[in-house]
Amino acid sequence: MIKKFLLKERSKAILRSLRYESGLFAASKKNVETGYNKAWIRDNIYEALGFEAIKDINSIRKTYAALFDILLKHEDKINWAIKEKPDAAYKYIHARFCPITFDEFHENWGNKQNDAIGAFLFKVGDMYEKKVHLFRDNNDINILQKLVKYLESIEYWHDSDHGVWENEEEIHASSVGACLAGLKKIKQLVHVPDYLIENGENALNELLPRESVSKETDLALLTLIYPYKVVSDEMTKKILFDVETKLVRDKGVVRYFGDWYYNNGQEAEWVMGLAWLAKIYKDLGNKVRYKHYMKKLYSCVNWKGELPELYYAGTKDHNENTPLGWTQAMYLVAVS
Repeated sequence: MIKKFLLKERSKAILRSLRYESGLFAASKKNVETGYNKAWIRDNIYEALGFEAIKDINSIRKTYAALFDILLKHEDKINWAIKEKPDAAYKYIHARFCPITFDEFHENWGNKQNDAIGAFLFKVGDMYEKKVHLFRDNNDINILQKLVKYLESIEYWHDSDHGVWENEEEIHASSVGACLAGLKKIKQLVHVPDYLIENGENALNELLPRESVSKETDLALLTLIYPYKVVSDEMTKKILFDVETKLVRDKGVVRYFGDWYYNNGQEAEWVMGLAWLAKIYKDLGNKVRYKHYMKKLYSCVNWKGELPELYYAGTKDHNENTPLGWTQAMYLVAVS
């Protein structure tokens, strides 16, 4: 087991190894055969949180420059979606891109992921509040405005999408919450009609504490607490209670009941969930719960000093998406 004081430096090195020259991150190792060598918009935003935690602003700028360039490359598609509400998944802004050419991957992969657009708007606005300008020029500002119009066109507050986990189309609280948080943050930079925020707040209040019609609770609901902070103190307690009593396991957090992904008879245990809970309790000032989840997180480090995507339920065996950039970044967020 790698010593705790070395794990932070190891995590920094791992994150840097996952980044392509373009500035985009692979989700996992660049040579992995699961498809995780590709760049997800969402994963890149969360992986960049690791660099924010260690105050490496230049690395964050490089990643967001690439994300802006992806959006600019596909601006015509965004324009069409604004002009006419998309009636098929392929007409939405895609979730995955080639980290070298910035081209879309056209195969069906749960491409309706509204939360990724909300996450992008949120962090650009959040960093602006922190005096860090991730946009470079008027072209970037124009894209931000178009993303607002895009969320307006798809009517995000009641638009069924594939959600954070790329599953069946439903209205997801985590997706609505991400878009709502993004619109609230970006309104200091571009025009956001008030009704877009009001509709999002109303829809979120109707959905919560459920993630969706089919999911009573879900690891993705933690995003509403961190980083988005779009739920009340009372709802924060409810979400934490549901996640901790129903989804926490020895080696991670189950995403939701019935999750088939890497299911060996029981739902897989996602390591990032432990870091997420640790970060939330750290922010809440609860040192006991913070230490509890950090202890569980350290037990998930493999002999190479890596944090995986998940462990098979009830085992000490993790899957091949190791190290997972998102997990390494969440560890840095929790420990910094």
